[in-house]
Amino acid sequence: MLSTIDDATLMKVAVSLGEEEAVKLIEFLKNLDEITDDEIANKTGIRLNAVRKILYKLYDHSLVSLRRTRDPKTGWFIFHWKLQPDQLEGFILSQKRRVLEKLSVRLDYEANHDFYYCDTPGCRRVTFEEAVEAVFHCNACGKSLVHFDNETMTEKLTEKVEQLRKELGE
Repeated sequence: MLSTIDDATLMKVAVSLGEEEAVKLIEFLKNLDEITDDEIANKTGIRLNAVRKILYKLYDHSLVSLRRTRDPKTGWFIFHWKLQPDQLEGFILSQKRRVLEKLSVRLDYEANHDFYYCDTPGCRRVTFEEAVEAVFHCNACGKSLVHFDNETMTEKLTEKVEQLRKELGE
């Protein structure tokens, strides 16, 4: 049985991977040893296609294991699934590394560019180079572009990158 902290974390991961049906599926799996996808679909009321889709997503992240046997009558493969909550920490670390990489790229982009905007809702900010090409007028609405101070955004990104690096021991 899972501890309450692991259980809550596992449910958050389930939500991020497959929403309500994944939560229902994991709730069902966490109290079992091994079960087939057909049995899961029959006992949870989740469509078999959805069960398989969620299981393969969880399998891709090593959160469930798979054992394959052959049905002696039909010759078809039967898949037996088992939850692996011990792999949760590794999954979370890999997700944090992925987020850290994306935030680092974004921080680099924000820190190395000057931005301009027209302050019109729906219009996007542009880099200095794009602003020069457009003669400092918004391509969408035609208003004049003014400098956009992204210092606050850069500071927040820096804080988040440092926090993730600390959590990952980098």
